[in-house]
Amino acid sequence: MCGRYVMSKATGDLLSYFDAKEVEGSPPPPSWNVAPTQDVPIIAERLDEDSINRHLLIGRWGLVPSWAKDIKIGSKLINARSETILDKPSFRKAALKRRALIPAEGYYEWQKTEDGKKIPNYLYSEKEPLLGFAGLYEFWPDPQMPEDDPGRWLLSCTVLTTTTQDALGHVHDRSPVIIPRDSFAEWLNPDMTDKTEVRSLLDSLPEPVLTPRIVSTKVNRVGNNGPDLIEPAA
Repeated sequence: MCGRYVMSKATGDLLSYFDAKEVEGSPPPPSWNVAPTQDVPIIAERLDEDSINRHLLIGRWGLVPSWAKDIKIGSKLINARSETILDKPSFRKAALKRRALIPAEGYYEWQKTEDGKKIPNYLYSEKEPLLGFAGLYEFWPDPQMPEDDPGRWLLSCTVLTTTTQDALGHVHDRSPVIIPRDSFAEWLNPDMTDKTEVRSLLDSLPEPVLTPRIVSTKVNRVGNNGPDLIEPAA
């Protein structure tokens, strides 16, 4: 699964790395301990008049389907199993029409030991400054607000997960789906709306090469933040 990650890069760095043209919304401050229900940057391709452009959007982490009765469901949908997104009611429409990249510098996972302890690990790429998590996004209309109020619409997102490959399986059995940089355009392509094509792309993704680093248990507390969280544990 993916329940905490790092996103401290400046907005300009994200626009450059993901080749995005526009920013919509107010980017959140740098964070070394991003947690569910917080606002996060996401990358998506949208239609601008007659052309499709790549945008940096700001969404709430925890997907709220358009049919949801209230926002609370989002806290249960921070992750989506990539194996079932094309079938589950909460994700299947977004999987075909609203795919996104969720920028991250790395993420945390807790390794369980035989004596029941949980050791926090920070997983990152030694070659790439940023990772592109495969994500989905949705727009939810708040029933408590007037229909003509632009603020009525909540943008939310979820991170896709998959079975962890052997190289990192000792840390946790689930991990984020990571889209390689040369596949960004294919994943975001709004014209890819066929279930078979989406499934084929997911199945063809290479195993990411990540490095795990044991870090301090300070990351366990959401209120803790700062670059020291990703430093090796003393």
